[in-house]
Amino acid sequence: MIQIQDLHHTFLIGKRGKERPIPVLKGVSLEVGKGEIVAIVGKSGSGKSTLLHVMAGFMSPDSGSVRVAGKETAGLNETEHAEFRLDHFGFIFQNFQLMPGLTAFENVELPLKLKGVPSTQRYLKVTELLKKVGLIDYSDHYPNELSGGQQQRVSIARALVTDPPVILADEPTGSLDSETEQDILMLIQSLNQSLGLTFVIITHDEEVANIAHRKYRLHDGELVTGGVGHAV
Repeated sequence: MIQIQDLHHTFLIGKRGKERPIPVLKGVSLEVGKGEIVAIVGKSGSGKSTLLHVMAGFMSPDSGSVRVAGKETAGLNETEHAEFRLDHFGFIFQNFQLMPGLTAFENVELPLKLKGVPSTQRYLKVTELLKKVGLIDYSDHYPNELSGGQQQRVSIARALVTDPPVILADEPTGSLDSETEQDILMLIQSLNQSLGLTFVIITHDEEVANIAHRKYRLHDGELVTGGVGHAV
């Protein structure tokens, strides 16, 4: 589903004209198979979120190849990337990224509106997903009326609403207590098994990574080997 080859990405820091390069990704290569849960584990600053952003097309790599569902994406322009993301990726964020002025139903519905899906189809799809994540009785609640776990369930429903083949999750339980974390991890596993969805999970938490079929460990921008970094 995803093939990344020899990916490099560098940030420039400092004052204009005196910037110095900071390599963040240093020749990263990995593959994610269809229907897999793959975890990329690393400490803060290891480059794992940058890798996810490049994978999703929010950032362009300095060099290297990113192929998603057989299509090379590293060279797409901003508009092409946006269209590709809408069709191929769903996103789950640590801080939920819900629109505060929209209800749970409206937050989940929003990607379908962006795709121009008719209202009747939107209603049926959003209702189905809110039932699936156990929040149909909270459809008209706003984010500030929901618990952290409920907000993350809304976020997951929104990630699924366009039927993307890949879900990218950036620290999906980072803002949750341990009990709620377990509920969300069980939901991710259930969706993977029932829908055959591919998940790429960015995390620093070994317990979160343990639900993955395979784990990669990213250290200082490299997939390290020697028992702590290659896919296991």
